[in-house]
Amino acid sequence: MNPEDLSQLLPYIASYMRNSMSSLYLAALQLAPPAKREQDPDLDARAALLDQSYYRLTRLVNSLTSAKYFSSDPLPLRDGNLAALISGLFEQVESLAKTKGLDMRYSCATDSHTCAFCPEALEQVFYQLISNAFKFTPPGGHIFVELRMSRGQVLFSVEDDGPGIPQEQLDTLFEIHPREIPAPPPHGLGLGLPLCQRIATAHGGMLMVESRVGKGTRLTLSLPDRQIGRTVVSDLVSDYTGGFNRTLLALADVLPANAFLIRNQS
Repeated sequence: MNPEDLSQLLPYIASYMRNSMSSLYLAALQLAPPAKREQDPDLDARAALLDQSYYRLTRLVNSLTSAKYFSSDPLPLRDGNLAALISGLFEQVESLAKTKGLDMRYSCATDSHTCAFCPEALEQVFYQLISNAFKFTPPGGHIFVELRMSRGQVLFSVEDDGPGIPQEQLDTLFEIHPREIPAPPPHGLGLGLPLCQRIATAHGGMLMVESRVGKGTRLTLSLPDRQIGRTVVSDLVSDYTGGFNRTLLALADVLPANAFLIRNQS
């Protein structure tokens, strides 16, 4: 099945799964309501395991919907403050890095930079690159997030000091690799980086990788630094969250169970 066919079929499958999942979640909520979880740490810890599984399943369903980015339809680009979007997303993930024993840093020379982009799509890229860094960086490691402008390009990068990627894997890193046997978490469907590359090219840019085994990996999204005269009305995005914490949902596959305690879900 080619990517165009996937983009049409998978959203229907996702919709069907969500209808069934909503009943399961409502039942779990009745067994462990938030008020009781706040008063009972043991109940909260057990419920966190359930929430972790449910968030991961919801993220998997959302990845089916994300196949829409593989279609040939153009992205709805608008002029907006990309620096504000990235810094806001970083603030949401920084505290969660501590649950994995990771140190995160962010660098950008400005609080405001306007260019043309699709907020929903770039949020997908942000979380995917952060998820990869969380997945492969061991406890005590470091993740460096940077946004900068250079020679007519906007460069957003996520760098880690994890194990790095073998040279033989780099040439096919952005290709879709269907798995014959689904791998357990934190591994996913193999769509993440190909999806990011598709989003990059739909912006007129590209996704680049630098990696050395034993030294870490740096993934960089390069976008044209341009404005098109259409304005982003809001930085809020419309993909499905079901009322859940968007950051926990996006990183569900790579976070430990204690990240899903009731205090982290506000």
